[in-house]
Amino acid sequence: MKKRYIAIQLTVVAVLLFTTGCGTGAFQIQMIPRNQELTETQIKKDEGWFVKDKIVVIDVDGVLINKPQDSWMRQGDNPVSTLLEKLDKAAGDDDVKAVVLRINSPGGSVAASDMMHHSLAEFKQKKKVPVVACMMDVAASGGYYLACGADGMMAQPSTVTGSIGTIMQTFSVAGTMEKIGIEAVAVKSGKMKDIASPLHDMTDEEKQILQEIIDRFYEQFLTVVDNGRPKLEMNKLQPLADGRVFIADQAKELGLIDRIGYADDAVQWAKEMAGVEKVKTVIYHRPMAAIPNIYGSATSQASGIGPLVNIVLPDWLESGGTQFLYLWQPGL
Repeated sequence: MKKRYIAIQLTVVAVLLFTTGCGTGAFQIQMIPRNQELTETQIKKDEGWFVKDKIVVIDVDGVLINKPQDSWMRQGDNPVSTLLEKLDKAAGDDDVKAVVLRINSPGGSVAASDMMHHSLAEFKQKKKVPVVACMMDVAASGGYYLACGADGMMAQPSTVTGSIGTIMQTFSVAGTMEKIGIEAVAVKSGKMKDIASPLHDMTDEEKQILQEIIDRFYEQFLTVVDNGRPKLEMNKLQPLADGRVFIADQAKELGLIDRIGYADDAVQWAKEMAGVEKVKTVIYHRPMAAIPNIYGSATSQASGIGPLVNIVLPDWLESGGTQFLYLWQPGL
């Protein structure tokens, strides 16, 4: 028994050394509360007594996909579900006078981007408070799609935005299989049942079918931008909507955003839209996630401290199948 206990101790020590390395890193085990309901933290407050009105900063970070963003040794949130949860919390608080939607995302799947945009539209209809989109490092493709649901769009000077368009990525290993003597055999109910399968080269008919779907999703994207940017005429929008990205000053000049500024400027703009003078700026997060200021991300820290080395595939690659995407892939 004693030898077994010593063996267990040595195993634990070996794991700790492996995961922390030989440097100054540390391995930390924390107790996680069972109640993972959103917590509100005040990150800023205007001077004065009895400041009651609030502006909520709702952060949207990472790839927009309708599944938990898990990684090794860490359980993540579902971006679609989390946004709805935060909007519902803001909608139920009478003191909330405006929302700053802080976006740092290269986009994601067509479905997830559209669901998040729809949730924002329903919130605005229910709550009747102004929403300012505040773009951070990247707010491209699906990130820009979501931002178009806000009442005003602001980007910081170094923001990359745009990438209006739809993409579907697939590949073919048919040539490699042929060289090594492997043949794919599909028993199917119709000739298009294995459309876009990587086990065979895509035919012209398959490309045409998929292109029609891509074109429809592209038109949907254009409609969202057209509704969100009413001053930007469609004949001026279409030349910009070829998938290219823009930095903030280009986007403002072309009418894709309204203002250039930082997160504090977005809060000030939201105050002006709401017609309030003094507010508390708050953010929602899971328990154990420390939010020091307006730039802190609630979702990325939602599950405590993560691993030292974290090697995972992008969500759009490990999703288990081909997807239609509103995604600027270099943003990953």
